[in-house]
Amino acid sequence: MVAASLPLGWRLVIFCVAGIAAGISNGIAGGGTFLSFPTLLAMGIPTLTANVSSTVGVLPSALGGIRGFRSELSTHKQLVRSLVPTCFIGALVGAGLLLLGSTQTFRNVVPWLIGSATLLFALAPWITKRLAKIEHDHEEGTEPVRRRTLFIGIFLASVYGGYFGAGLGIVLLAVMALTLPYEIYVLQGLRSALSMLINAMAAIVFIIRGHLAMDAVYMLLIGTLIGGWLGTLLIRRVSPTAVRALVIVVGVVTTVKLAFST
Repeated sequence: MVAASLPLGWRLVIFCVAGIAAGISNGIAGGGTFLSFPTLLAMGIPTLTANVSSTVGVLPSALGGIRGFRSELSTHKQLVRSLVPTCFIGALVGAGLLLLGSTQTFRNVVPWLIGSATLLFALAPWITKRLAKIEHDHEEGTEPVRRRTLFIGIFLASVYGGYFGAGLGIVLLAVMALTLPYEIYVLQGLRSALSMLINAMAAIVFIIRGHLAMDAVYMLLIGTLIGGWLGTLLIRRVSPTAVRALVIVVGVVTTVKLAFST
């Protein structure tokens, strides 16, 4: 593989550029993992190592989303606090399944995960519009059921986030739209905060576990910080549709490549 044989300096530049692109993508349309993960694979990093390194490296890109929804999060901080243990436990379970499971199993399942997440990402605008139209009744006896469903759904989403994570945001959004009586803009803020919590917990596990591609992680951290800042500047100037199209193309190409290489 030509990319894998590049000098270290060029590899670092490519990792940083991938981080910037991922940060911008997350700031404008989401899906930054679809850019960072395939880049690490293309540079010859093994699938499992690329996954955990990407999770750690793109973590700063979520800061922009949280900053943009500060008022919504301050209004519902009690709800976020109540969901923190569920997010942490689910992320731990997912990270544990990833690290303790078979590497070959992960390699076999990752094309399906990427493909499903790409499809979910492509349908996200339509899903968001449909979810925004959901009416929540407040009949007696329905709230406890909705609350249990919320916690179960967030736990399962957190397990997925700890295991892989691409497309996590839309999964969280769907769970909350079905169980919480809030406007979609409020749900977007909650999604940003919970995604950050889940990814942070998984990242802590992966850092403790070690065996990260540290050169890639360092440059992704720098790149996503820059990209997240640029995303807040470009969000009104760059078409989210164009960014989304690029992410989808990368997701499809990566899915096909992985499917035929396993």
